[in-house]
Amino acid sequence: MNDIQQVLIPVDFHRHSDELADFAVGVANKLGARATFVHVVENVDVYADYTPDYLTKVSQELRDHAEKKMADFLEGLKAKCPGCEGVVLFGDAADSIVELAGERNADLIIMGTHGAKGIEKVLLGSVAERVLKRAGCPTLVYNPYRGERGYRISSAIGEAVQPV
Repeated sequence: MNDIQQVLIPVDFHRHSDELADFAVGVANKLGARATFVHVVENVDVYADYTPDYLTKVSQELRDHAEKKMADFLEGLKAKCPGCEGVVLFGDAADSIVELAGERNADLIIMGTHGAKGIEKVLLGSVAERVLKRAGCPTLVYNPYRGERGYRISSAIGEAVQPV
């Protein structure tokens, strides 16, 4: 079993991002791994055959906002994760996450799920599911909707997780 040195943590800055960050940073710290947070902004100008000026402006505003959100997010994690890094990407979320994982030689991806059900999942799909199927490294999916948490790593990861 290879040592886990790089953990990639996709965040969307929605309701459970702080819980996911706490969990993922705890795992990364226990493993002695570097943590990299990633946020993906979908480009709005790819939905038209042409790019009017206002779409370009909206796209730039989304980029600027995402960069600021990432900086604020990392500032809040500074005490728990002093070496954490943040990356903002633009494009399809699943494709961008998988591509970054390959570029960074990520050993583990820890990401949350929104718990989409029924027609919402059929129509929108699941970013977590698509990353899970395409990633070249193990992917741990954190479900913040499971009620009572109780998640805690109390033993060495090598003792808790065994290769199949």
